Amino acid sequence: MRLYLDTANTQDWAQLLPLGVFYGITTNPLLAQRAGLDYARSDWRGLLAHAKALGAQELHLQAFGDPSTYVKWAREIYDIAHQEEITAVIKIPLVRPAIAQVPDLKALGGKILMTACYDAVQCLTAIALEADYLAPYLGRMQAKGIDALGHLNAMNMISQGSGCEVLAASIKSLEMLRQIAQAGTPCATLSPDLARALFDNSNSTEAHHAFEATCQSNK
Repeated sequence: MRLYLDTANTQDWAQLLPLGVFYGITTNPLLAQRAGLDYARSDWRGLLAHAKALGAQELHLQAFGDPSTYVKWAREIYDIAHQEEITAVIKIPLVRPAIAQVPDLKALGGKILMTACYDAVQCLTAIALEADYLAPYLGRMQAKGIDALGHLNAMNMISQGSGCEVLAASIKSLEMLRQIAQAGTPCATLSPDLARALFDNSNSTEAHHAFEATCQSNK
């Protein structure tokens, strides 16, 4: 499973990416707002260069505004990413006006992720569009009373061998992450808090302290 960091907060990038665990970063306008940023006025070159410098292989950026502007904006992002030697992935919501732009976006030759997925049947749309990724919002699905893991299992089966990888998002706990991984999901993106929890196991800490105490006692 490839892990991604789900945040627009560059301080979290700087703290967590150097650990070498996360393949890339996923962002969207809501995450930018939470980080106190104006997404539409972002310094795209600066973000792509910063992500690359910290070791990210991919930076996922969500298209915004009038869908008729998606292609022009995506072309700019792909060009900058090529110059900065990092892969940009353009995120497109699974709604009709946005979906209509995907054929022209694909013609640019870059990677695309279909986002805001709430039902396994939407996986068929992503595959037909030859999207590289599909992002189901598992925590939000559960909050709406949807069988998130059931739909996730179906997405994994439907997408197998298609070239479209499921990238699980809105993961609310380590237990959910374990279930997602056990289901064979190829990718997942984690909030900074959940990412930090991944490295904070009290039993591992206790064992480490015991190892160190033994070394000290033998001096």
